[in-house]
Amino acid sequence: MANRQQHAAKLELKKQNTYAAGLLSERFPHVAGMVIHMTYYQNGINPVLMVRTLNVFTTSPAYFKMDCMIKGCENGGFDLAPVIKSMIKARKKEKKGSIDCKGKVDTVTCDHASLAYDIVIKYGKTP
Repeated sequence: MANRQQHAAKLELKKQNTYAAGLLSERFPHVAGMVIHMTYYQNGINPVLMVRTLNVFTTSPAYFKMDCMIKGCENGGFDLAPVIKSMIKARKKEKKGSIDCKGKVDTVTCDHASLAYDIVIKYGKTP
């Protein structure tokens, strides 16, 4: 029962954070959209955990934090917001890179998961 309540609380917090982030059109009015291609990696026999492509429209939330996919990871995840903000500030159209999860899994603090990303931003006409 307590586990269900914790899960519900986490979902509610994520919902609040997503709402608080606002829409892409509100936060970055000169961005017409973006595509984020991500590959989640884990340590183990099969290192590729998941490949995902996220299309972000002007009506999408400007929330770019993904949870760690490793079961039991506490306080981990991947926040692409600083990367995206710096790209928009410099008006860059594409960037590739990777981020390591800083969370803990059974007292192991690092090197359990990473995320490789390729972000493409399309800009609209400047007002």
